[in-house]
Amino acid sequence: MLILAIDTALDACAACVLDTGSGEVLAQESQAMKRGHAEALMPLIARVRDQAGVAFTALDRIAVTNGPGSFTGLRVGLSAARGLALAAGKPVVGVTTLAAFAAPIVGLGLEQPVVSAIDARHDHVYFQAVAGDGSLLIRPCVASVEEALGAAQFGSPHLVGNAAAILAGRWPADAPPPCEVDPQTAPDITWIAWLGAAVAPDTAPARPFYLRAPDAKPSSDPLHNASQPAAS
Repeated sequence: MLILAIDTALDACAACVLDTGSGEVLAQESQAMKRGHAEALMPLIARVRDQAGVAFTALDRIAVTNGPGSFTGLRVGLSAARGLALAAGKPVVGVTTLAAFAAPIVGLGLEQPVVSAIDARHDHVYFQAVAGDGSLLIRPCVASVEEALGAAQFGSPHLVGNAAAILAGRWPADAPPPCEVDPQTAPDITWIAWLGAAVAPDTAPARPFYLRAPDAKPSSDPLHNASQPAAS
């Protein structure tokens, strides 16, 4: 399967073409940026496609990050992915930034849980926690930093994402410390492609993945446990 992956959700503008059959990344490019995704994305995609030597019509699927992230960045990536998919007659799938942050760590097969965290500002974070095998411990949600520190109940996790250092800096003194703190500003584009290959268009739509604020109370407890695999 040939996958074009696109990411503009956070502080990067990135794309890659992955051949899942050979396991080879045919081309990739990532530029760190907080603004300017709209101007940078289409030329970047064109360069990646040219380097891969793959026509848009030869692609099997397009994958795009759908949030949480910057409102403007998400719209840029989703609009581009949908437009390319429509023009090429190919399916498009959405991959959450939280799942993309966790995926390479889960792929190592370690025992420690993984907490993905993104700065939601005003002392809040978007986050999720998964076990070492990828099964959900805490569903994707938005919560205060204090509430998010409840993830300490799962032991010594691997913290990843642009809010990883925020959580690490306020980690409970009476809890086992995080085994690693990885303050990435954006997920790895190749893992977005792999996740995009693993999901189905009908269960992973390419539409914005927004999380309600805690005062909207979408559930009785944002830290409730779950047993199903993490959604992308």
